[in-house]
This record gives sequence, structure tokens and C-alpha cells, in this order.
Amino acid sequence: MEDWKTIANIPNLLTVLRVLALPFFIFALFQKEWEYQIFAFVLFALASLTDLVDGYLARKWNQQTEFGKFLDPLADKFLVIGCFVTFLFIHEPIEVWMVVLIIARDMLITFLRYIAVRSGKSLRTTMMGKVKTAFQMGAILMILVVFMLISGKRRAMINETYAMGKLAGYSTYEVAAQHANEFCKLVKTTESLSFKDFFDSIASFVPYFGMLFTTFITVISGLRYIVTNYQLLTFSNLKRIFYDRANS
Repeated sequence: MEDWKTIANIPNLLTVLRVLALPFFIFALFQKEWEYQIFAFVLFALASLTDLVDGYLARKWNQQTEFGKFLDPLADKFLVIGCFVTFLFIHEPIEVWMVVLIIARDMLITFLRYIAVRSGKSLRTTMMGKVKTAFQMGAILMILVVFMLISGKRRAMINETYAMGKLAGYSTYEVAAQHANEFCKLVKTTESLSFKDFFDSIASFVPYFGMLFTTFITVISGLRYIVTNYQLLTFSNLKRIFYDRANS
């Protein structure tokens, strides 16, 4: 059992701060003012930076602890899932099934890690895991940039457009595709497109397609983990872990 003197180090403090930053980040996103959107972007960028720094410092200063190994991946999941769930409530183009699949993938990997530990084996990681993380972080940063560059009024207008489209029987994909087509026509017919008009237009479809592609990569990553670690999910292995041990 680690004592507080061992746990209380700078790498672990950075990890804890990443978790504590989440409520402030969510609060800022729910605000319509431009200043809050900048604050949310900066806070997320700093939190993501601590994810790189805490591990590096722990290795450099030989301050790796079981507490840090336990909390660090959880902090990452809290931050990323917290972002996507918040987007679901404040941005109409983000769909429930996207967030559900992203969360389901993380739950799957957590289950596989548990099975691996109980089996006395290590979970085999894949390059797709890193690709998934890069796409998820990229999608979050892209959406945050969009929120910074458009007004609260424009965000409300986009949400209303998608809500009305759904009421009219269109899918979210169809509404986003229509906005993308309108943007292409605008670029072709307008000689000098202003910065504001450009971002107001792409803000109506880029977050959706960014999330759509990110969800696809996330699902592929989860399937890749299953294929790579299929031995953990064999009937004999699961029976040995859950049934044989329970009756021993």
C-alpha cells in the first residue's frame, strides 16, 4: 500500500488536475459567450498537455506509482468522454449513437484488461489505439475551434436547422450533407468569401462529419483489440475465470 508521501508528487498532481478541470470545462461549454469558448479550448489544450507531461516526468524522476498508473488512463477517459457527452447536449449534429459507441469501446477495453489481469496475461495493444486517440483528440479540438469562431447565435441557428430537419423526416447525415453541398455552391459562386461567412458555413457540417469519422475509427479500433486478444475471450478462458474460480 503506497503512502501519501509516495503518491504526492508532481506527475500525480498533474493527473489529478486533469480530472478536476473537467467540471470547469463542461461549465464553460454550456455558456454562449465567446470568452467562455476560448477558456474551454485553452483548458482542454492544457489538460491534454498534462497527459503528455505527467508520464514523461514520472519516468524521468522515477516517480511512477500504482496510483498514477491507475488514475492516468481513467483521467483520459473522463476527459474525452466528458467532452463528447457535453457535445451531445449542446450541439444538435452530434448523435447519441456516436457517443454510445465511443463509450462502449472504452468499456470493452476495460473489460479486456480485467480479463487479462485475471488470466495472468498482458493485453496486446495495437497501433489503431493510438490512431483512435489522435482522431478523438482532433475531433474535440476541431469542435472547440468551431465554437470559438462562431457566435452563440449562429450555434443556436445550426441546432435549430438540424432539429427542424429531423422533424421533417431527414436524418442527421442528410442535413449535414445538404449543408456541405450549400457550402460548395457558396464557394463556387462567391468571388471573395469573408472569414466569418466561411466559418459560419463549415460550422454547420464539419463537426458532424468529424465525429462520424472519429466514431468509425473508434469502432475499428475496438474490433482490432478483440481480434488481437481473442484468446482472452475464448469460452475455456472465461469459464476458468468466472466459473471455476467462483467454485474453487
